[in-house]
Amino acid sequence: MSDARPSRFKLLAAFAALYVLWGSNFLAIRYAAEAMPPFLMMAVRCLIAGAILFAWARLRDGVRPQPGQWRSAAAVGALLFLGCHGLLAWAEQSVPSGVAALVLALTPVWLTVLDWGTGGPRPTRRAVLGLALGFLGLAFLVGPAPDRGALWPLLVLVLSALSWAAGSLLSRRSSQPSSLVLASGMQLLAGGVALALVGLALGEVGRIDRGVLAPRAVGGFAYMVLVSSLVGFTAYTWLLRVAPPTQVGTYAFVNPMVALLVGWAVGGEAVSAATIAASGVIVAGVALIVTGTRRDPKGGAYDRARVERDDPGRPCRRIPRVPQAHRPRPLPAHPGQSGSEHPA
Repeated sequence: MSDARPSRFKLLAAFAALYVLWGSNFLAIRYAAEAMPPFLMMAVRCLIAGAILFAWARLRDGVRPQPGQWRSAAAVGALLFLGCHGLLAWAEQSVPSGVAALVLALTPVWLTVLDWGTGGPRPTRRAVLGLALGFLGLAFLVGPAPDRGALWPLLVLVLSALSWAAGSLLSRRSSQPSSLVLASGMQLLAGGVALALVGLALGEVGRIDRGVLAPRAVGGFAYMVLVSSLVGFTAYTWLLRVAPPTQVGTYAFVNPMVALLVGWAVGGEAVSAATIAASGVIVAGVALIVTGTRRDPKGGAYDRARVERDDPGRPCRRIPRVPQAHRPRPLPAHPGQSGSEHPA
C-alpha cells in the first residue's frame, strides 16, 4: 500500500463509479433477463469475470490457491452468486429493477442480524433502530402487492439478500487467499459452475430466446460483465484499501436511489408513491446500520483488506500508519540488527 494519500479527484471518481455502475446494474440485469435464461446468464457472467480476475491475480502475484481455499470459495460462491445473483436475475423477469434494488438494499440488515446471531458484536441502539426501519420499509414494499403472483418474486428477492449476507459472513470466517482479486476470481468461478449446474438442471438451454442477440439484451449483458463486474469491482477493492469501511459501505443506501432513477428515466419503469415511501424508510434504516455498527473486536467491520495491515507478530493489532515525511530516520544498525523497516 502506498504511503501517498489518494487525491480527492480519485476518491470522488471511485465513489461515483461504485454508486452509478452498481446502481445501474439492476436495469442491465433486467434487460439481459428479457431474452436470456436467468441462471445460465449469470453463470456465463460469473465465469467470464472470474476467469479474468483469476488470471490477472495469478499472473500479477503468482499465488497458487490451496485445496482448502477452493472448498471455501465453492461454499461462498454458491451463496453469493447462485443464492443471490441467480435468484435476483430470476425475480427481475417480473419485478422492476428499482424495486429489486430496494429489497437488495436490506443486505446490511441481514448481515447485522446474522453476525449478531453467530457471536458477532451486539448492534448499537442506532443499528437496532436501523433494523426496525429496514423491516418496516420491507413491509411497505411487500404490503401493496396487488396479488399473490407479484408477492413471490419479492420474497425470492428477500431470500437473495439473505443469501448474500450469509456468503459475506462465511467469506470473512473461511480460509481465503490474501489477494482480494484472487479470492474474488475463485468465488466467481465457483459460483458460475453452481449457476450453470442449476441452469442445466432446470432445462434452461432449451429456453434461450431468439431475442438473445437483440441489442438491448446484449448491451445489458456486456454491461454486467465488463462495466459492473470489472470496473465496479476494481473501484470497490481500491476504496477498501484507502477509505474507511463505513464510507465504502454507503453504496448500500445510494445504489437503490440510483437504480430507481435509472429504471424510471432509462427503463421507463413506473415508480409508485408506496415505492417512494418504502425507499425512504429502507435507505434511512440502512444508513443507520452502516454508520452505527460497532467495529468487530476480532478484526474490523467487514474490511477484508485489513489482513494486509495487521501485525503478523501480534494478531488483531493494527499498526498506525505514519506518513513517510514524518517518519524518524532509522538509527545506525549494530552487529546482528537488521536495518530493514516493518513492511507496514
